[in-house]
Amino acid sequence: MEREAMEFDVVIVGAGPSGLSAAIRLRTLAAEQGHDLSVCVLEKGSEVGAHILSGAVIETRALDELIPDWRDKGAPLDQAAGKDEFLFLTKGGGFKLPTPPQMHNKGNYIVSLGNVCRWLAEQAEALGVEVYPGFAAAEVLYHEDGSVKGVATGAMGVGKDGEPTALFEPGMELHARQTIFAEGCRGSLTKGLMDRFKLREGVQPQTYGIGIKELWEVEPAVHKPGLIVHTIGWPVPRDVYGGSFMYHFGDNMVAVGFVVGLDYTNPYLSPFDEFQQWKTHPKVRTYFENGRRVSYGARALAEGGWQSIPKLTFPGGVLVGDTAGFLNVPKIKGTHTAMKSGMLAAEAVFAHLKADTAGAVTGYREALDKSWMGKELKQVRNIRPSFKWGMWGGLTYSALEAYGLRGYAPWTLGHHEDHTALKKASECKPIDYPKPDGKISFDRLSSVYLSNTNHEENQPCHLTLKDDAVPKRVNLPEYAGPEARFCPAGVYEFVDDAEAGGQKLQINFQNCVHCKTCDIKDPTQNINWVVPQGGDGPNYPNM
Repeated sequence: MEREAMEFDVVIVGAGPSGLSAAIRLRTLAAEQGHDLSVCVLEKGSEVGAHILSGAVIETRALDELIPDWRDKGAPLDQAAGKDEFLFLTKGGGFKLPTPPQMHNKGNYIVSLGNVCRWLAEQAEALGVEVYPGFAAAEVLYHEDGSVKGVATGAMGVGKDGEPTALFEPGMELHARQTIFAEGCRGSLTKGLMDRFKLREGVQPQTYGIGIKELWEVEPAVHKPGLIVHTIGWPVPRDVYGGSFMYHFGDNMVAVGFVVGLDYTNPYLSPFDEFQQWKTHPKVRTYFENGRRVSYGARALAEGGWQSIPKLTFPGGVLVGDTAGFLNVPKIKGTHTAMKSGMLAAEAVFAHLKADTAGAVTGYREALDKSWMGKELKQVRNIRPSFKWGMWGGLTYSALEAYGLRGYAPWTLGHHEDHTALKKASECKPIDYPKPDGKISFDRLSSVYLSNTNHEENQPCHLTLKDDAVPKRVNLPEYAGPEARFCPAGVYEFVDDAEAGGQKLQINFQNCVHCKTCDIKDPTQNINWVVPQGGDGPNYPNM
């Protein structure tokens, strides 16, 4: 069956903070200047916000510029940030450290980013933006001259064997004069664009972390609205970049999570189990005893910063948000920078369309460099890569940057690709994690249950392998099967192979929470994450 096509001036892939900000800014500019500009936003989640996961403490600088009267319009920013605490944990104790200047949160808000995105979508639709949740952009379309023509959504009703079922519906083509890719971290379409247009030439590799989050309802006696706690130290080894967050907000709610840099070296390390173990620390567990875990999720985040920003424009399209990598790691914030990137891209795209010029959009990167966002990211560019010297080396250098150099060092530290960091299992010591107690710490499957993840079982597996033999031939004997540990959702497990003997990799794609960690950390880069059927995946209510 032939695919139907729809025509727009601008198609935006992804209804996260950057994509929705771009849509709102485009329609605002069009209204101000009397232009009719059609804008469409595609979202792979079942609803806007369903796949959004972040801490999240939000700085409102970009929101103030985008929608100055956001308070009057009912934006869901209700919990003002209160006291900041920064702790170093040892195995049985710990002590307070001075809160780094970038982590001061006065004037910020503790939010559910999913709810913020739902509200942003309402503002976009009120301006005339067409928002389509449940439609996963699965393919980039190209003109004969090689420029981007738009995207196509994936077909529905395709069986496991790749053949159409009785419920088959072909995808839809969405053609645009410009396509804005706002897919979030490690976007599947963006990966192809990076290769096709050589967008990463001349820049440092991107480096990533995995963030694992839970939402808890805690006892009123331990709830401290506005309290923001970050920790470093135990349980992660000192050569691993990692730490926690804990944000108190709402009616006895606590957002809690753990971030582990994916440049870790020991294949036996499990970010999920590090998080579960961390919650058992005496200074942590008191908050959660007699509490109730409400939700769970995980998401990779791009930590490379300034030196890892790729080329942002190419014929027919631009990159915005975390798909390009605008997280301010020392601040532990990326929403304000993602939104600002979307706004700046929208302004450049609008000028390009108004002038009706050919070729790639111009002026976007130059505007970014000159903006407060560009200056902010450049100033902190050396802090994350300094942790290649270990925790104490990184903390020492970070203090030097924060209080002395202030971003004006004449050097820029580099990154390496995370999958190359993993050592062979024979060089590393296995890690014996404690069994979960079912009260404070939990297993993967009970956690995935709380993410409301659902994938139609009769569809092709969206976790594709370039070579089916590699997991058994290479990953298992050389790296002890790290897939089973770096995945926070129990997607990958090695099971007995009755036919060939030994073990084989089993992929439980129904469990996938779309964190993309497998695509990043697989040491052989054999796993390629692509979008499943539209609307499938987690359904986060308030994450």
